[in-house]
Amino acid sequence: MRLAEAKIQKYRSIQDTGWFAVEDQKTILVGPNEAGKTALLRALQLLSPPKDIAQFDALRDYPRSEYNDITTGKVKPANVKVVQGRFVLEDKDKKQIPEEFHNCTYLFWRTLDNKPWHQLEGGPKACQFSNIKKDLLRLAAHMDKSTDEDAEKPSTQLSALTTDWPDYRVVAGEYSKEIQSWLETNLQYIDEDNNTEEKRYDNILKQIGVGQERDRVLKLLDSKRPVFVLFNNYFRVRPLIHLQHLAQRLESGVLDDEYYDYGNKCLLQLLGFSAKELSRLGKADEPAAGDKDALQAYRDQLDNRSYQLNAASVRLTNEIQNVWRPDRNRAEADRLRVSADAQYLKVVVEDDLGVEIELDQRSEGFQWLVSFFVVFFAEAEDGHENAVLLLDEPGLSLHGLKQRDFRGTISKLAEANQTIYTTHSPFLVGPDELDMVRVVEMTDRTVGTKVHTTVTATDPAGLLPLQEALGYDLAQSLFGQKRNLVLEGLTDYWYVEAMSELITSSSGEGLKQNISMVPANSASKVVYFATILHAQKLKVAALLDSDSAGESAASQDTLVHALGHKAILRTKDFYSGDVKKPEVEDMLRESLINVAKSELSWDIVKAASDQSSRPIVDLFASEIPDFSKYKLAKAFLRWARINDASALAVQEVEAWSRLFSKTNQVLK
Repeated sequence: MRLAEAKIQKYRSIQDTGWFAVEDQKTILVGPNEAGKTALLRALQLLSPPKDIAQFDALRDYPRSEYNDITTGKVKPANVKVVQGRFVLEDKDKKQIPEEFHNCTYLFWRTLDNKPWHQLEGGPKACQFSNIKKDLLRLAAHMDKSTDEDAEKPSTQLSALTTDWPDYRVVAGEYSKEIQSWLETNLQYIDEDNNTEEKRYDNILKQIGVGQERDRVLKLLDSKRPVFVLFNNYFRVRPLIHLQHLAQRLESGVLDDEYYDYGNKCLLQLLGFSAKELSRLGKADEPAAGDKDALQAYRDQLDNRSYQLNAASVRLTNEIQNVWRPDRNRAEADRLRVSADAQYLKVVVEDDLGVEIELDQRSEGFQWLVSFFVVFFAEAEDGHENAVLLLDEPGLSLHGLKQRDFRGTISKLAEANQTIYTTHSPFLVGPDELDMVRVVEMTDRTVGTKVHTTVTATDPAGLLPLQEALGYDLAQSLFGQKRNLVLEGLTDYWYVEAMSELITSSSGEGLKQNISMVPANSASKVVYFATILHAQKLKVAALLDSDSAGESAASQDTLVHALGHKAILRTKDFYSGDVKKPEVEDMLRESLINVAKSELSWDIVKAASDQSSRPIVDLFASEIPDFSKYKLAKAFLRWARINDASALAVQEVEAWSRLFSKTNQVLK
């Protein structure tokens, strides 16, 4: 199962975030300090926390300004849904449940009193008591005729069982078991030759069976619920651990330093030992020379410890080398070593000269990276295959370029473990990842923390990392590529990139990889970007919509003089359809209509059929309240990640293929 949406209410600075979408792999939370990003992650973790994680505490976690509502009893903790998550089923989940439940979603929430609740959304509905009430009464009346005078009548049993049941009572869980038990107990009183009552009996069983099947599916999905693992920047692994002292602290629950001891505990978990076990091995006396069996057992113990420490060292080294110095030869790169010496567990780093240096003598960034992988492997991968990884400001102490490398590591982790992380850094937001961004802000304490699925914010500081990310990428690519395609806006950038990948993956001709795409933010700015790039002796083409803004930009003498007519690409030159002034979206008309319906529940099928010559964006804007080009493009990106070119309309593939062929030719 994967988390699809989340909602948090009445938690610290959060009043109500509203439902916000979570990406299948990686979701990025950006926002200014004190916006509530850390509180949001902490609340999410308690959807399904690892063992020994502190639970909700009304005194600490309920909004302080409203705490009197709790103490006076005005608000009951049991009624406060603090965190909710809506999960979608994956193929491996669907294989274990009946087909009629495949399109269901699993809703789970936890209240302020830490009680877990869940329900199944969709699928066959469990019957209400009113659906079977008449049949039960008629069946009971029939059974009464066959019972002895001194025996308790089935109708009396039924009345006692259901006396307090309202008609809207859903017959599931214990209620369905009670009805089933009553039916089976009194089956003997049904005349075998009475087909009417036999059918009535079977029909009641069938109806209550739906509720029982839903209960079974719910129980199975609950066991599949992923664990949420929160990694905090303060977790650290000590370079030198006294095993006996750590064992005593862990057993007593009195920790020397919460964050250090947690990191050390995770290191031991990764090694496969408890502190007590390693301490005992360090104290073991060597047996007498003549006792071969005892000597062999002693040697096996030491070898087991040595081999596990070595395996963990190799594993950590490989992961760290992928991020820390990916461009260096592995034989020359730093190596991490975990070794045990009597009562001490040591973590050292061997540099390319062969010199061993304690971990705490390396940079903060390197220490953070080691600690991250130790905690992640121990908490997530080893214990929970399908964990949701929550990272609070990951890589804060890493250099900007190392953060950019670590962004790739997060993407790899997210392939197996859905990942949500907060950041202020532009290096941890890729230029092609803006659809994964959620802006977190709190402009008014009375309103609390809000999460925006679209790239919008009342507070400009919330968008700063995105602006910096785009600025950095633009600065790196603007004059760094010899071939450039200037686009009107960000959504055009997404469509071109997604379609290029789809067509290339199906052995067609997509956009050449040596062509850089530059979003200009509007048709009018295309002229400025194109002329500046052209002035630097670079090859430039511009793609413009065929609407009025695009027509105006395409006809400007400055642009025509700089690029020439051949390098000014118009959507109408590649589009084949009824729209007279097509935009980029019209080149994906059929697919966007289908994607909008399936992904966003925006149904304009009939309107599009009736008005085939009207631009698709205009149709959406008139038919859908609060329509957003951004939401539509983002939905298409999600769809494109799990589909291939065969899912597109034939004329769409042909139109985009012509566009890419022409662009590649112009910029060859």
